[in-house]
Amino acid sequence: MLHPQPHETSETRHAVEFRGVTCGYEGHAALRDVDLTVISGDFIGLVGPSGAGKTTLLRTILGAVDIYRGEVLVDGRQVDRKRPRAGYVPQLETIDWNFPVTVEQVVLMGRAAEGWLPWNSRHMVEQAYAVMERLGIADLGKRHIRALSGGQQQRAFLGRALFSNPQLLLLDEPTAGVDIKTRDDILHLLDELNHEGVTVVMTTHEINAVAAHLPWVVCVNRGIVAEGPPSEVYTSEILGRTYGAPMTVIQYEGMSLVAETPHMIGRSSAAKHKQQAGAG
Repeated sequence: MLHPQPHETSETRHAVEFRGVTCGYEGHAALRDVDLTVISGDFIGLVGPSGAGKTTLLRTILGAVDIYRGEVLVDGRQVDRKRPRAGYVPQLETIDWNFPVTVEQVVLMGRAAEGWLPWNSRHMVEQAYAVMERLGIADLGKRHIRALSGGQQQRAFLGRALFSNPQLLLLDEPTAGVDIKTRDDILHLLDELNHEGVTVVMTTHEINAVAAHLPWVVCVNRGIVAEGPPSEVYTSEILGRTYGAPMTVIQYEGMSLVAETPHMIGRSSAAKHKQQAGAG
């Protein structure tokens, strides 16, 4: 379990605020009537089924989604198509891996918003390698991103986000497609960054392996269904409304976990094989 949600007081600074927001694409609403406050210093996991609007919520913070009603504020300033200062790590499946770019170049892109130059200063390159060193990929700087493993690719794009020195870090499925050790390493690094003052908001489909260990969870399904620590949010009723299906919640060593119900597949085939074995 990562560190608990900070207690909000009258002096608490809000990193992100959604105030009655309905938003989407080309006139079609993807999220409706969203009220959500991200406190500076939060570590939040967004959970919900595919197509629920989790990625849209992140992209709305970045000013990349049409807002039809309400307003979104980042660090007290309204978002209106102007990208706020936030680090963003997209889903790996959305990246063009044929684009000819190295790990070093990916990380250096983190400061592209500061102005483009056809070269990078020695100092900037040294700073990029300092970030890569922390992520354990400094020795891969000259390698093409296509030649990396999934975990290494994830670290490269996390490096790009961190190179801009953000106080707000948004991650879309940062542990998808990686092995257990890499997943745990990424979560440990995010926890370290959070302790250093970075506000972290991430989406995940791993409601047990990831979200159950986070201090604060927001359930999303075309809107905000519920939010709170997993011990309060992980109930059969709330998760059933979030995922639109029956959900069984069990208690294990003080944590609320979702029990997956196995589905028997190919029963007729199994019976046929058993019958053939008996006949033999």
